[in-house]
Amino acid sequence: MEITMSPLEILQTGQKLTEQPGTGKEQKTGFADLLKGAINEVNALQNESQEAKVQLVTGEAEDLHQVMIAAEKANLAFQMTVQIRNKVVEAYQEIMRMQV
Repeated sequence: MEITMSPLEILQTGQKLTEQPGTGKEQKTGFADLLKGAINEVNALQNESQEAKVQLVTGEAEDLHQVMIAAEKANLAFQMTVQIRNKVVEAYQEIMRMQV
């Protein structure tokens, strides 16, 4: 059973996100899995935004507000992902500058 969380919740809490099938026990996920989950969530938000825009242009969706909300959610999630990447790169560079 998959538990969906926002990218921010995943990175802040580092919670256990998946259960082992049939056991009912939660399984810890590694940092790579957390990162993949966060990126997949951002991708899903961007796909939803794109679909909403297409529906608006083709006349299927009449509510501009919902389209704008979806676009802003995708934009904010992407900006957060870029800032996290920047912080990780900055931390890596700082570690590489350390003298041992």
